[in-house]
Amino acid sequence: MHKIWLIIKREYLTRVRKKTFIISTLLFPLLYLLLIFGMGYIAEKSRQNLRIAIIDSSGYFTEQTLNRQNSIDNSSTLVLVKDSTDKVIADHKAAGYDGYIVIPAINWQAPKTEPLLLKANKSYGSSATVVVEAKMNRIWDEVKNEKLGIDTEKRKILSESRITVSSSNLKDEKANAKTAEGIAFACGILIYMILLIYGSQVMMGVMEEKTNRIAEVIVSSVKPFQMMLGKILGIGLVALTQFFLWIAFVFIVYNVGKASGGGGMANAMVGNMQQVISSVNVPLILFCFGFYFLAGFFFYASLYGAIGSAVNEDMREAQSLSFPITMLVVLSIAIMTTTFANPTGPVAVWGSIIPFSSPIVMMARIPFGVPNTVPWWQLGLSMALLIIGFIFTVWFAAKIYRTGILMYGKKPSWKEMLRWAFRKN
Repeated sequence: MHKIWLIIKREYLTRVRKKTFIISTLLFPLLYLLLIFGMGYIAEKSRQNLRIAIIDSSGYFTEQTLNRQNSIDNSSTLVLVKDSTDKVIADHKAAGYDGYIVIPAINWQAPKTEPLLLKANKSYGSSATVVVEAKMNRIWDEVKNEKLGIDTEKRKILSESRITVSSSNLKDEKANAKTAEGIAFACGILIYMILLIYGSQVMMGVMEEKTNRIAEVIVSSVKPFQMMLGKILGIGLVALTQFFLWIAFVFIVYNVGKASGGGGMANAMVGNMQQVISSVNVPLILFCFGFYFLAGFFFYASLYGAIGSAVNEDMREAQSLSFPITMLVVLSIAIMTTTFANPTGPVAVWGSIIPFSSPIVMMARIPFGVPNTVPWWQLGLSMALLIIGFIFTVWFAAKIYRTGILMYGKKPSWKEMLRWAFRKN
């Protein structure tokens, strides 16, 4: 145990003292915020505001209706053209328009009209044309309402009167499906990122030790199982440290914004947090997230470590061997998306029990309710199998590590690595 602790201490201190750890810990939250606000700014600046000429032969599209729609949404402008239609059709750009729409003499009672074409000298994206389509449909709705004798008061009743259906858990009235989906998605994506990022760090760390011949000295005094377990636990603590620092950063930014009078945004965040806390079992979710976060990392990190011990400096070889493991993580995300539609279905249940997918899939089920959606026996079985799977993968990786760490100049395959793992000493 003392040797394992020394390896954990070495792995942890070596990595947290690196400049890359400090820089990534500080820059990631800032880059994340920059990405959120930057994408919104770019989307706003890249939005196309079109000026579209309307050539109407139906008589339904008047200047009054077009101006009313333009005042509601000024992202694109519709202009009724009466006199210079030939000039617009001949060269709409010279006439000051980005395109034109010819409306034939259509009947408002027709069950279906032919598609209207936005004709222009170049193609426009759907984000631009959808605004034009929405305005045209609102005008068309006004025309039909007027012809049917539906006045403003009746239109208001029709637009405001809607039947909405949401699920209600009779055994847990506080449960909220939309909140559960949001929490489940966030937990699943976080674990997915952690497995890939820090799992590859274990692989890179083992490869580095093998290249520098450090492992030859360590293996002479430490058992492969102890070496692999200490390395995985040490890097896992690094991941946990960085994760908690990011969580602390979020709370600091939130509290500073609230204290400085963040206004409506801060109040909205407080309201959302209260809704989340009241609709889910927060202590259970936090406990399960911590467990599956660590156990899932240990499970996959041991496999990545085994690959790192088997390959040399060739990154393409490492990527080729780690591809099946990466695909297991990606497959877990695919199973997670089906879990949202049916969290009690057979795919969701078995995906949350089998160790290779349970860290992501079980965290997608737990926010929907325990024990109503996830029975206690399923949660306990999932945790037990994941612990057993972690112990097995560490043993499996240690067997490969014992042979692969001292082998140079040879490109192993998964078949050969399995032979290393299951051969007798």
